[in-house]
Amino acid sequence: MRICIAERDVPLANFLARSLGAEQHAVDLAHDVASARRVLAQGACQIAIVDQGLAGADGDSLFADFRRDTPELLLLALTVGTSIESRVRALDAGADDCMAKPVSFLELSARIRALLRRSGRGAGMVLRVADLELDRVQRKVERAGKRIDLTAKEFGLLEYMMRNVGQRISRTMIMENVWRVSFDTTTNVVDVYVNYLRRKVDDGFTPKLIHTVRGVGYEMAVGRVPAESRATQLGIPFSPVGIAACQ
Repeated sequence: MRICIAERDVPLANFLARSLGAEQHAVDLAHDVASARRVLAQGACQIAIVDQGLAGADGDSLFADFRRDTPELLLLALTVGTSIESRVRALDAGADDCMAKPVSFLELSARIRALLRRSGRGAGMVLRVADLELDRVQRKVERAGKRIDLTAKEFGLLEYMMRNVGQRISRTMIMENVWRVSFDTTTNVVDVYVNYLRRKVDDGFTPKLIHTVRGVGYEMAVGRVPAESRATQLGIPFSPVGIAACQ
């Protein structure tokens, strides 16, 4: 999910961006009306979180402009003050929902999920591989009907692997797309987290979905022949040397 945060309070905007990023959302920041218009004009954002008092414009008119220019955009207004009147003005101007400052991130995250459900876009946010199901809106994972509890980073890693099912993904790709940092060859953090996922997602279930690809990284696939079996089929003595310890 790509989200635009149009907020004049830079520390608040950065906090929201970090928190949403931890939930694996892509975030574009804007601190004034002009930059917000540029971001939204690209058409990549599904949700905009907009400060009612965004510098340089009347907030209510801004909501109306965004609604006219990008009618499919889900618009969540951060209202100035707690008065009913300010919230009513925001909703009447075109906001889909509103939330008063100071912002509780837990509530904001829940409101985003509610917006997606009400808009009908949540249906396309469920990923399935075999009997494994990941709901990107509810942030819920189940396998064979059994609920699996994951940390935010485990959830992000699993989502990335499920979105690339059948594809070989390197540790570099994982670090850049899940941790959003450059890969450090001295760290084994990717292997550690893949091991965490295997224990939760694969242990006790059939078939195994997370596989190690020697010399490459990992692959999520159904019915992939393990390296040992392939070697046996080819008549080649199998050696586990070089396979990540977390396999």
